[in-house]
Amino acid sequence: MAELKTKQTELSVEDFLAAVPDETRREDAKAVCAMMARVTGQPAKMWGPSIVGFGSYSYTYDSGHSGTMCRIGFSPRKAQLVLYGGFLRAPELLEKLGKHDSGKGCLYIKKLANVDMGVLEQMAHIAWDHMNAAHPTD
Repeated sequence: MAELKTKQTELSVEDFLAAVPDETRREDAKAVCAMMARVTGQPAKMWGPSIVGFGSYSYTYDSGHSGTMCRIGFSPRKAQLVLYGGFLRAPELLEKLGKHDSGKGCLYIKKLANVDMGVLEQMAHIAWDHMNAAHPTD
């Protein structure tokens, strides 16, 4: 089986975020990072070369494939911020969020200025609570 590429690393979250080339995306990423740290009470960690994650959980698929991943996280991609970890679990909040896209379990936001940060924070709480309920810590 192939080795997982997305695993926790010792890379610096601060250095990663400081190196985001687009100023708006960089500031948005810092704001999302601060919000997720507030919601989770966990320190931000790098997962692979481009995902900032909070907490971790272990999983095993029916196929036998297993691994460890962050409970919630995000990546400041070139085109948009991508949020991972259950952000689509509250469709009633998605309607109130503002301009966004979604697909394959991810939430995509081009600019935080286009969304309601209070709603996004509510969604982060729901995502975090869901991941903790679905994958209790030992």
